[in-house]
Amino acid sequence: MCLPHCHNMDQSKMPGGSVGGAQRGGVSLEPFIHQVGGHTSMMRYDDHTVCKPLISREQRFYESLPPEMKEFTPEYKGVVLVCFEGDSDGYINLVAYPYVESVEEEPEERDTPEREQPRRKHSRRSLHRSSSSSDHNKDHKDHKEQKENKEERTERRDLGELKSPRLDPKQHSEVPFQMLDWNSGLSSEKISYNPWSLRCHKQQLSRMRSESKDRKLFKFLLLENVVHHFSFPCILDLKMGTRQHGDDASEEKAARQMKKCEQSTSATLGVRVCGMQVYQLNTGHYLCRNKYYGRGLSIEGFRQALFQYLHNGKMLRRDLFEPILHKLRGLKAVLERQASYRFYSSSLLIIYEGKRESHCVHAPSDTGPAHCETDTPPASQSPPTKPPDSTPSSLPHAPLVDVRMIDFAHSTFKGFRGDTAVHDGPDRGYVFGLESLVGILEDLRDENMP
Repeated sequence: MCLPHCHNMDQSKMPGGSVGGAQRGGVSLEPFIHQVGGHTSMMRYDDHTVCKPLISREQRFYESLPPEMKEFTPEYKGVVLVCFEGDSDGYINLVAYPYVESVEEEPEERDTPEREQPRRKHSRRSLHRSSSSSDHNKDHKDHKEQKENKEERTERRDLGELKSPRLDPKQHSEVPFQMLDWNSGLSSEKISYNPWSLRCHKQQLSRMRSESKDRKLFKFLLLENVVHHFSFPCILDLKMGTRQHGDDASEEKAARQMKKCEQSTSATLGVRVCGMQVYQLNTGHYLCRNKYYGRGLSIEGFRQALFQYLHNGKMLRRDLFEPILHKLRGLKAVLERQASYRFYSSSLLIIYEGKRESHCVHAPSDTGPAHCETDTPPASQSPPTKPPDSTPSSLPHAPLVDVRMIDFAHSTFKGFRGDTAVHDGPDRGYVFGLESLVGILEDLRDENMP
């Protein structure tokens, strides 16, 4: 039997609970407050880890990533089982438990978030016992199943008496978020998490509750929280490529996806905005945009969106151009070497530190963090540790920047899972999107030279 036990997760650090909360070994999940795009809810597991509903193709893709791509993707940390549990306040929470893979399990081939029923294990030795022993075991088994069924009915009744799932995360950002409507120009009320995160969380809970009538467990992927290095993460979520539908998409879904591409910058640039949050120094809050804003952008509108992403409300962050371009060129070089790979419907995250640093005193160590005086409020996250190598070595005091590919539920390559469609060469649609992105950033840089 294979016992991954969350793979790289340290079980001794998993918080326990009591009656009404997470039971021993369980981790209460929270909405990830910095989710800016996508339709699947990302959950916070701990400061360094997030989780999302498991899709078999995406899991296998993470497990088979080429080594040179790992710099540009979140670290894959394994699988947990997630279920609903009541907390001490009477709310339903999502709680994650270590996943133990059984040899009896069949490999999953579905491309929808996977669920599994708790399994009853049977000893192989019982198959060789006498019929009288079997009859005795049968009576014992029937009694045991009756008891388990009664317990399950009680659990379902107790869940039904609990309040609806808690929607507001317990952990809040001290920096408010504000969504800007791109049609009216009106701003939403200020809240302590990205509004898109709450939208995805509500939809995810609704789907899971409708499927959990019989106390099903849900498999979730554990992935690196790629913004944990940042105090004030400014995030741009870009849908990459000229094609979004996978090879296995139905004609109806393929037609819908092609229409979205044709009517957006996906067709003209190979990239479109899927979400954004950028810290504004003049207001002290995050300015947020969503995918509907991105779909309506022209080429010039996309260019203006990049400008807005790099503007902190007081000034254009010209210091970000070279670090971001360095990362994007490196990713392009890697993907051009990945023959037969296709990253349909994949997204690219560009992240930079939005905290204003005025008087920075760099640590004696070359790798140590800078100690800075700032007029921004304290960060709600843990202090950054081991920041990603984001710039050329010729830029000693460059800002913290990262670029990561995410969402591989429709990705493929030659020989992957027996896929019949085999593609030649690299993903030219994705590479085209990177070329467009690099070109626009270079133009913005040159136009705004001091």
